[in-house]
Amino acid sequence: MSKNAKQTSRIKSHVALVDGWMKEPHFKAEYDALEEEYQLLREMLMARKRADLTQEEVAERMGTRAPAIARLEATYSKNKHSPSLSTLRKYAKAVGCRLEIHFKPVTGVTKVSRSKSIYK
Repeated sequence: MSKNAKQTSRIKSHVALVDGWMKEPHFKAEYDALEEEYQLLREMLMARKRADLTQEEVAERMGTRAPAIARLEATYSKNKHSPSLSTLRKYAKAVGCRLEIHFKPVTGVTKVSRSKSIYK
């Protein structure tokens, strides 16, 4: 086997790496905690793609500049400001959509205790 073939066989794909990491409870908990955020980002990017618009075109429709749209569509972390509902509505309108927000019950949870805080 050639040196390149050996190196290639040892290189894991992104999916294989994530699959391995998902077996670690701490990694899985952090990954799952970001799901809502990533879902919003996926929705935004899919809506812009369906509308066949560039970030610059969306920015023009929203009355802002392309770098603002790039930041809006980028992964935001706990340390960064989340977009306001007003901004999300403008984005939705710019890409020909209507913003809808839904609360989905957590699987297996029938009742939430009144005394239990959801904030940490």
